[in-house]
Amino acid sequence: MAGTEPAKIRNVAVVGHRGTGKTSLVEALLYQTGEVNRLGTIEAGTTVGDWDEDEHKRAMSIALSLCHTSWQGRKINLLDVPGDPSFQGEVRCSLRVVEGAVFVVSAVMGVEVGTTRAWKLADELALPRVLFVNMLDRERADFERVLGQLQAQLSPRCVAVHLPIGSEHELSGIVDVLHMCAYTSPDGQKEGDPGPVPAELAETARSYRERLLDAVVETDEALMERYLEGEELDPHDVAAALKAAMTRGEVFPVACGVATKNLGTHALLDLIVEGIPSPAKRGAPIDVDGAQTAAFVFKTIADPFAGKINLFRVVTGSVTADSTLVDTREKAKERMGTLLQLQGKEHTGVKEFGEGDIGAVAKLKDVQTGDLLLDRELDVEPPDFGFPEPVMSFAITPRSKGDEEKVATAIRRLAEEDPTLRLRRDPQTGEEILSGMSQMHVEVALERAKRRFGVDVDLHPPRVPYMETIRSEARAQGRYKKQTGGRGQFGDCHIVIEPIEGGTGYEFVDQIVGGVIPQGFRPAVDKGIQEAMAHGELAGAPVQGVRVRLVDGSYHTVDSSEMAFKIAGSMAFKDAYQKASPVLLEPIMELEVTVPDEAVGAVNGDLNSRRGRLQGMEPAGGMTTIKAEAPLAELITYSQSLTSMTGGRGDYSMSFLRYEEVPTHVAQRVIEETRKARETAAAS
Repeated sequence: MAGTEPAKIRNVAVVGHRGTGKTSLVEALLYQTGEVNRLGTIEAGTTVGDWDEDEHKRAMSIALSLCHTSWQGRKINLLDVPGDPSFQGEVRCSLRVVEGAVFVVSAVMGVEVGTTRAWKLADELALPRVLFVNMLDRERADFERVLGQLQAQLSPRCVAVHLPIGSEHELSGIVDVLHMCAYTSPDGQKEGDPGPVPAELAETARSYRERLLDAVVETDEALMERYLEGEELDPHDVAAALKAAMTRGEVFPVACGVATKNLGTHALLDLIVEGIPSPAKRGAPIDVDGAQTAAFVFKTIADPFAGKINLFRVVTGSVTADSTLVDTREKAKERMGTLLQLQGKEHTGVKEFGEGDIGAVAKLKDVQTGDLLLDRELDVEPPDFGFPEPVMSFAITPRSKGDEEKVATAIRRLAEEDPTLRLRRDPQTGEEILSGMSQMHVEVALERAKRRFGVDVDLHPPRVPYMETIRSEARAQGRYKKQTGGRGQFGDCHIVIEPIEGGTGYEFVDQIVGGVIPQGFRPAVDKGIQEAMAHGELAGAPVQGVRVRLVDGSYHTVDSSEMAFKIAGSMAFKDAYQKASPVLLEPIMELEVTVPDEAVGAVNGDLNSRRGRLQGMEPAGGMTTIKAEAPLAELITYSQSLTSMTGGRGDYSMSFLRYEEVPTHVAQRVIEETRKARETAAAS
């Protein structure tokens, strides 16, 4: 299927909240089209989309998976996208390279936070969308209720094109109200040709069809005139108008079914082919003016055996095996080698991918997620994915001594695969900090590092990067004198320390008059002071927001040295610091927490208990965004608490705002804990 013309391609991301059945739906679509000969299940770990060992273990998708099939002579590339908030970076990667999305929604749970987050992204990209209400055979499934939620919380332009026959355990099929036909439950077999609408549902089906027609004809003046004149509209004309309205984002059709029973897939496939525009219709997702061939890398898989596998979308032209393209980031040439058609974990070599198609290539040298590959060197900026900042951090230590570099290399490889993972060394605490979107996100990454690269680490809560400063002015002398026979050591300095307005930075002011300290020794005093400031006397945290004035001193013509004045400077600072009303500072974070309306009270109460300060609330469509400020020390375990309070429907992001003085009772606890840790370390 390589080299498919753009008009016959449909690129579709299957998105939604965790547990709505996205992977099961992709499996059903592959089965209905004959791409697989049996319907795999999540429970048995036999689906094409979830092939990773971690996905089998957790019974959930943790990375996007690329599959393909064909229907009505069209090639359909399906991107099965994780729904858990931990892996929202995968949603951004996927939606950047498709012409449309299928939003999968549970008929029991309705609209959830993962759905609304992905919907906002699709809005930003103006993507055509189809919604699929899944799990209609479950207890408490209610299509009408969920349809109302979709219209209230996502868009009033969501309109049903399908209608369930029966409900819950008595569900027996669906009605396609666009074509006024019915599909009966195949109970896991392939769906056959449609039949007539059951007589008992004829009136309801006509009502649904009228609502659909009302929504569609509003977008087409010619059709509106015929409709108002009472003319019976041809289903083909309505379908054409619906497709045009979908492409413009004016109508979002709502389909329904049961993925695990393969119910509703025939009608959904028709809707994808008829309603999602082709790359030829929608045009290139990136402006690459001047390039005859361009490919955009949207995903990297770190395979310990095959090396890196880069997934790419052909923006313009065609990419052939053994062709050479230029990476616009590195300004380096890359030979493409063997091109791969992915079907989950299965790889098939192909010779070419044409314009608009999605494929993969292995073993490129320096190419990474977000890179743009062109047939010539041009100054073209690739689009920014806008990956969210990590919100959960852990300190990591290798279980085997000497494995530090091995661990860092393994995690760097995984960060190429998932850019929302970050590894850094905290310069203050000296800890290696691994950050991700949640505790589970970090744990999954480390499980992969162990399995793929043979490295094993322990996780610890990271130490809070406290700072220290002073609130008043103080003066002190540092005098260092040492005589051990022969040449001795002598350094003497007087300093004044004072707070800097704003509480940040460090300033050294040389106010020596008359050469009481020679010019060559004064920088040594500065250096000694800065070394002392690296570990404050309260909690061993760095000191900031201090101006030091060197005002007086003395020296010895023989015994004075840079080392002696460095030690004297350190002694003077430590003495003055104790007299200058030192205080402990903590990082304050800016929080945005999105929760269901019914959880607002509990979440606000919890934030208050964490010394948080509410800054405002913005309700929208059953969810409320709470803006607040809170100390980082109180947010180490926030992710787990928010999940518990909201039943997994809450989401948050945070960023550093400023440093602020720690309340006295909290500071005393931190100082005491630091003292005990020092004593324990000294004893060992």
